[in-house]
Amino acid sequence: MIGFLKKLQTELTSPVSYNLPLNDELINLNQYIGQKIRLKHTGNIRCLNCQKKTNKSYSQGHCFNCMRKLASCDMCIMKPETCHHSAGTCREPEWGEQNCMIPHYVYLANTSGLKVGITRHSQVPTRWIDQGATQALPIFKVQTRLQSGLVEIALAEFIADKTNWRNLLKGNPEDIDLNQKAVELKPLIEQKLAEIVLQYGADAVESLDDEIVTIEYPVTQFPTKITSYNFDKQAEIQDTLVGIKGQYLIFESGVINIRKFTSYEVEFEALDIA
Repeated sequence: MIGFLKKLQTELTSPVSYNLPLNDELINLNQYIGQKIRLKHTGNIRCLNCQKKTNKSYSQGHCFNCMRKLASCDMCIMKPETCHHSAGTCREPEWGEQNCMIPHYVYLANTSGLKVGITRHSQVPTRWIDQGATQALPIFKVQTRLQSGLVEIALAEFIADKTNWRNLLKGNPEDIDLNQKAVELKPLIEQKLAEIVLQYGADAVESLDDEIVTIEYPVTQFPTKITSYNFDKQAEIQDTLVGIKGQYLIFESGVINIRKFTSYEVEFEALDIA
């Protein structure tokens, strides 16, 4: 089977169900864990947006021109506190209305340890799975992406806002009482929250009291040493798939971040076990 990669599609089952999209086809990967598979990059990359051939992928699957013009590739996606929609300078105002000027959650997650993150309400629990979280807990609901970024910055003074991907792939962290962590953290940012409410209105930030979501991944063994496969350096992978976590395929001899290679044309083949 051959097609252009997109990020792994997931479903919150126990363990998580993973599908590899190749064009319009979906390959269920869980069935191949424990089996050798072959992934070969043909050398072709096609822009996720305009579909034109590109020699290099930018912003996870775009050509240079689309990377420069799309709102989804702007810096404010990585740093939501820099959102400039209200200033009238958004690259695509309508896209911003549909994706940024909508409710977002600020959450605590256990990935390579405790971290804070944000996501659109429509991306729960997909965002947590994509990050490889084993536990997640929404603690605030806000009205826009900008506001979620401001709350995240406030919490990031006390806990991490990034995942150590190498530690993520070496095993599952010990469980954390995320509800207790929320109880401890919320008072620390009361002043920052008050400032956000004063600027954006009484309904800008809603404190939540939800249940912890626990996530299990289909992994039979974790690597002790992390070696990355990279289609830009090695066109073909032939290896035994031993697990999937986040957007990473875990093989006996290396790992690969599928999302990183969005829009790369790849041949997929399941090989017989010798």
